[in-house]
Amino acid sequence: MVNRSRRSMIKNTFLTAAAGMVPLAAYVRRGERGEKAMMADAYEPGYLKLHRSGELKERADALWEMMRSCELCPRLCGVNRLEGERGDCNSNDALEVASYHPHIGEEPPLVGRRGSGTIFFTNCSLLCVFCINWEVSHRGDGSERRINELASMMLTLRNSGCHNINVVTPTHYSPHILKALDIAARRGLRLPLVYNTHGWERMEVLELLDGVVDIYLTDFKYYDSEMADLYSPGADNYPEIARKAVYEMHRQVGVAMPAANGLMYNGLMIRHLVMPNNVGGGREIMSWIAENLPKETYINIMSQYQPYYQANRFPDIARPVTAQEYSEVVEHARSLGLTNLDIQAERR
Repeated sequence: MVNRSRRSMIKNTFLTAAAGMVPLAAYVRRGERGEKAMMADAYEPGYLKLHRSGELKERADALWEMMRSCELCPRLCGVNRLEGERGDCNSNDALEVASYHPHIGEEPPLVGRRGSGTIFFTNCSLLCVFCINWEVSHRGDGSERRINELASMMLTLRNSGCHNINVVTPTHYSPHILKALDIAARRGLRLPLVYNTHGWERMEVLELLDGVVDIYLTDFKYYDSEMADLYSPGADNYPEIARKAVYEMHRQVGVAMPAANGLMYNGLMIRHLVMPNNVGGGREIMSWIAENLPKETYINIMSQYQPYYQANRFPDIARPVTAQEYSEVVEHARSLGLTNLDIQAERR
């Protein structure tokens, strides 16, 4: 179980003052724990301490029990996945993996020279109608794997030279991930863990991930509940839940800043996919971040929206995003004083 003193720390608090990027080049922040120098060659991921104490296994077991009447995601479908029932995410207790490999398509501080060690999980709880990876998230492409195999994947990615372990769409398999991480840590894994999520996360699950996750790489998809419900059916509470989740992620890991070698080891990285006709509320999301998080918060403003999967059934999103729509969000973010922006058109 989670240490009670840790429980008491979970508040909607965040840093209101952070140093600029240059002074932070040699270290990353640890949220409200304050500044802590962590040079790249000496970095130790947080999950190692929990592994050594046995708490990582306890956290994994607690998440596993949540599948008995499943409450891992905000859908709270309540099926008994441990008895083989499939939830709204189309998952039961069997681990399903679509692919794993060094990935160069992630944010530059995650990719570095040798790639981010991505593991793509099958199925998804958010079920967006425009998903670019719909074959995996909706159709369920992938294969059943054992937890020991997942641990071996992590170590294979490490041996390939990857800079981190990047679990993609992890929410519905968070128990399996922590169990595999405990095994991999025992076998020598020392890479940062990237939790690559759609942002629709329950606080109860995030609490169990506190100290386990080094980097939260989270989407912030929608600002308006009607848009969320229309394009991710049943997720009308996405904006409210995502705001609380982002607060908590920031509290846990703080502002994401690269180390001296250009790599990211710790912190919160937010993604927003700009969509046609501002259906995602990009400008509003930028305003919310500026008002509620440090101005140095890492934000990747994404421009690659295309009408995949069922998007052509919805007139407002049945076309690519325009350059003007994208630039309006970027310029609004800049006007708010947000300084740690990943602008895709400006990547070198």
